[in-house]
Amino acid sequence: MNIRALAAKVLNQVVEQGQSLSQALPSAQQDLNPKDKALLQMLCYGVLRTLPRIDFFCRSLMQKPLKGKQRELHFLILVGFYQLLYTRIPSHAAVGETVNGAKALKKQALKGMINGVLRNFLREQEGLIEKADQQDTLKYCHPSWLVKRLQQAYGEQQAATIMTENNQQAPMWLRVNQTHHNREQYQQLLSEATLPSIVASDTENSNALRLEKATDVYKLPGFTEGWVSVQDGAAQLAAHYLGAQADELILDACAAPGGKTVHALELQPAIKQMVAVDADANRLTRVEENLARLNLKATVIHGDASQPDTWWQGEQFDRILCDAPCSATGVIRRHPDIRWLRRDSDIAELVALQKSILSALWKKLKPGGVLLYATCSILPDENEQQVQRFLESQSDATLIPLSEQYNSVEHGRQLLPNEDAMDGFYYAKLQKAK
Repeated sequence: MNIRALAAKVLNQVVEQGQSLSQALPSAQQDLNPKDKALLQMLCYGVLRTLPRIDFFCRSLMQKPLKGKQRELHFLILVGFYQLLYTRIPSHAAVGETVNGAKALKKQALKGMINGVLRNFLREQEGLIEKADQQDTLKYCHPSWLVKRLQQAYGEQQAATIMTENNQQAPMWLRVNQTHHNREQYQQLLSEATLPSIVASDTENSNALRLEKATDVYKLPGFTEGWVSVQDGAAQLAAHYLGAQADELILDACAAPGGKTVHALELQPAIKQMVAVDADANRLTRVEENLARLNLKATVIHGDASQPDTWWQGEQFDRILCDAPCSATGVIRRHPDIRWLRRDSDIAELVALQKSILSALWKKLKPGGVLLYATCSILPDENEQQVQRFLESQSDATLIPLSEQYNSVEHGRQLLPNEDAMDGFYYAKLQKAK
């Protein structure tokens, strides 16, 4: 299969049919060799990062948009633009392979049209780029609703920085399992395997290492034996902030894929019981896989976190991690399709759902217990404002400072994308009155 054509198919599934890239891409990569697999990933991620910009170039150079059965060819042209603008692939090779993609898509009669559009772009790109840079949506490659929300929350300058960071490739973070090695010991193992790494500069992140260059997980020393896991540095803070103690009953609500669940167990093997709940039965298999690889145990339940009475009839929990469903606007660099699959109207719905989950889980928390509220969002509506509203309505709730160094907002900690090379995340720690 022509890799450019395959990329066009994946992009059509994501943008037109609403599939997530994490669903569409792996199935397309199944029968490819490692080199083609990497090329396909680069093209799909790249086009989604630059979508409105290269889409503008396409519309500017074509008299009529490609619709219906020809829609895949539109994405094939975008793949061509991306290669010409953002990769080191020689222009003659990029154009030639992209044009040949039309044959693979059984649209051989339109090869001449695609060739003409790409050649015209090479001639006119300077003027087109100048026009695109005059609009924030095209300059930063974010939908207008998200540009507006980020500018309202952070001001134009900081919003521009956030959007620029969202368009970068996310680094590969590792979480060292301290039941096998400490961080320094594992860093030495990486060094011996010629996989240089950097220690997290965040002093709260005692298990985190960042690879200088991403690698296949099975090249990591002891991966199959559970010595290490892949998890962003910001996500690793959850288990540290939760602070589970021996003989405590712990709930990880909205637990899939289970990275935070197993990290809490790694940090405190003497937990009385870990309960991991998620509403998505398919994603719960990832929780089971993580537990099995790390040789850890938890009670895994398929259930709705906003309705705990339907799945939990036991005692109240000592600690609850509420990793709430959110817009995921803090992990766009890792999942570039988020900005095109998400809608402005989704935010109000998510805020309502978060409120419902927080309220329901609070009733399942023991007096004196701790609830850690977390999202991978950078929108204040879902984060600081959500927690502020909860504190105003819940008289038995108190905000616990995470640390003197890291209370970055009045209510909790808001990390922005690429802060200490980590993803965008929000944390707030709440305690129930005794």
